[in-house]
Amino acid sequence: MGDTRRRLIDGVIGTIRAHGITAVSARTIAATAGVNQALVFYHFDSVDNLLAQACLVTTEERVARFRERFAEVDSFSGLLALGARLHEDEREAGNVTVLAQMLAGAQRDPKLAEATGAAVQLWITEIEHVLRRLLAGSPLEDLLDPTTLARTVAATFVGLELFEPVTPIGSTLDELAKLVEVVDDLGPVARRVVRAKLRNTVKKERA
Repeated sequence: MGDTRRRLIDGVIGTIRAHGITAVSARTIAATAGVNQALVFYHFDSVDNLLAQACLVTTEERVARFRERFAEVDSFSGLLALGARLHEDEREAGNVTVLAQMLAGAQRDPKLAEATGAAVQLWITEIEHVLRRLLAGSPLEDLLDPTTLARTVAATFVGLELFEPVTPIGSTLDELAKLVEVVDDLGPVARRVVRAKLRNTVKKERA
């Protein structure tokens, strides 16, 4: 990626982080990036295109930084611990604010909504890979769809991220950790009992 394009992408993210998405314009982006505002249109045609590209590029980079760590997760508690680490990194980098602003902007801008959805899907895909590995052989394997569960996990995490300014999510993650540790520690017999119980519950609900 060219240096000017990179500076513009960093510029729009920096503008959102500092002033919110309503402050985004060719002028404010250029001022943050330290370039002429005409370059916004030269490289991206429009501010909307730059916003969409910035959303995808920066998310791809963050996902890539965590990809190896996702691949190393071997338990539900490990996945939760990685989620906590991810949250801390995102909070320190100011990306929680950017996410909230992007989601707010997506409510009114179809192009940004598409880009934000694609960015969130990048995280969902990584989570789904982990869940497929963790669910293999578990009491929940035949009862849960990894794709749907990954979307639920991602949506829950996004919700927790946005809730952070009101109530810190640390205690919530601690409580979830206790729950998933119980699942991780189940022995073979207990797993069979849980599997049978869950199957019976699902059958009754479907009847």
